[in-house]
Order: sequence, then structure tokens, then C-alpha cells
Amino acid sequence: MALGMDPATYELRFDSGRSCLDLVATNHPVERLDSVDRLLAWLAGAGLIPDHTALPGAGPVWLVAFRELRAHVGQLVLDELEGRSAEAALARVNALAATAPPAPRAVRHPDGSLVRALDGDPGCAALLAVVARDAVDLLTDPVARALLRQCEGDNCPIVYLDTSRGRRRRWCSSEVCGNRERVARHRRRAALARA
Repeated sequence: MALGMDPATYELRFDSGRSCLDLVATNHPVERLDSVDRLLAWLAGAGLIPDHTALPGAGPVWLVAFRELRAHVGQLVLDELEGRSAEAALARVNALAATAPPAPRAVRHPDGSLVRALDGDPGCAALLAVVARDAVDLLTDPVARALLRQCEGDNCPIVYLDTSRGRRRRWCSSEVCGNRERVARHRRRAALARA
């Protein structure tokens, strides 16, 4: 970890355009899936489970499994972008995608509206399958794959889908890497003006 970087200061982000890419982004710039509670927050934030879903089986094994999937998806996506094949990562993602994902159902909210719930408590394998299937869908869809971009920010490895108008998005996040680039550009101009 870089000097002065506290993992607690880095919130979970969901701006890459796909849940599999959002999972890959959880280890930059520091480990964000550092506890089971953070994993559960990520699962809810990514829309894999409705908020406040009870997952009594969630534990350290889940954390290890999601970090492993993250490594395989990250390797697979980067190798695809660079025109290489990652056969071991592909085999593992395919194996994880084979499990049935959790079944959704509609239930009545106290206000009378319908809200999404899961039919029973999903296990780790079912939730891993959702993310693995998202990676399979992304990498086998030529249109989506053509939108994959790697952030142009300094030392930023995050990959995202560029769905911007004109396909001119340069950074994983305008508020994070984009802001850093604008500040650096301003400092360079100011330094040149002083010289």
C-alpha cells in the first residue's frame, strides 16, 4: 500500500459499466474487498442481491472465492484487450459460470409496490455465477467487447465500457482519474507560466 493510503478512504465504485469489471476494480488502488462486510456491500451495490438480503453463509471463504474470480476475470479481460489468450482464466470463469444463478422473485413492499427479492438465501457459488456469466456475456458480445477501454489515468489499470457519446471517454471516472489529470494539467500550465 502506498504511503498515506487508507483502504477505508476508498469507497466501492460501480462506474465501469458491468458487474464483472466493477469486481476487477475492487483491488485498485488498494484492496477494497478487505472484509466480508465490504463484500456484502459490494454485492448489494452491484445489484447482485437486494439491499438488506440476509446471507447467513457468507464468510471468509466467500471473500477468497470472489477475490479469485476477480483475478481470473481481470486476467481474461486484460489479455483480450492485448490480443493474448488466458486459457486457464477462461476455463475457471467458464466453470464458475456453469452454476445456476440465484432465482429472483417479486414481493410486495409494505407500501404496496413490487420489489425484487431472491428466492431463498443464495450460496456463494450462485453469486459467483452471476459475475462469471457477466464476464462471459461481455467477452462473447462483439459490440460490448468493442466498447472496452483501459483508463488513461496515470498507473490506473481499471477497464470500463465506453458508452459515452462519440466514444471519447478517457478515464474510468471523471471524478477520480479525470480530476487528477485536470489538476496535473493545471499545475503544468502554472509551472510554465512561472518559468
